[in-house]
Amino acid sequence: MTITELAPPVGEPLTLAETKAHLRVDLSADDALITGLIRTVREHLERATGLALLIRTFRIYLDTWPSSGVIQIGRGPIQTIENVTVYDAAGLPQEIDASGFLLDGQARPARLVLPKQPAPGQAINGIEIDFSAGFGATGTDVPDTLKRAMLLHAALLYEFRGAVSPDRQPVAIPAGYDRLIAPFRRRGL
Repeated sequence: MTITELAPPVGEPLTLAETKAHLRVDLSADDALITGLIRTVREHLERATGLALLIRTFRIYLDTWPSSGVIQIGRGPIQTIENVTVYDAAGLPQEIDASGFLLDGQARPARLVLPKQPAPGQAINGIEIDFSAGFGATGTDVPDTLKRAMLLHAALLYEFRGAVSPDRQPVAIPAGYDRLIAPFRRRGL
């Protein structure tokens, strides 16, 4: 199973102004750097938790349908299922009627059951499911705990701005960060 992002988020959960206020930065000389740090800490948090903070579209690729009939999707919270496509042996797409699907988009991982699951004719990535995931369209929809973790992380990275180049970030995780994001992490055995 592979998940790809079809469209990046329209903005970021943290604004430049609120991040600068947290960092106690008044000048605009570091605005580009701080904007980059906001993106870096969001991407890091999303990788660590499997969450999409702001709504955007993703595609999951499957080789076959799960034997249980329940498709587990490791990116959430899922808002909608956009479309389902199955490829035949000739590689031609067949859009599947997904009406009547069951979705537990808040579960970790999210779970989807489709009423029709025709066998794909393509051995690899024969099934594509497009979905939108995220807490909401703006940073106000993101839980405050996650935004606080991002601010702590941005502050630490800003401290290291001269010692470590931006392309080598994140260089470290601040104290307390793991405790803030712990309730949002997926746990596995």
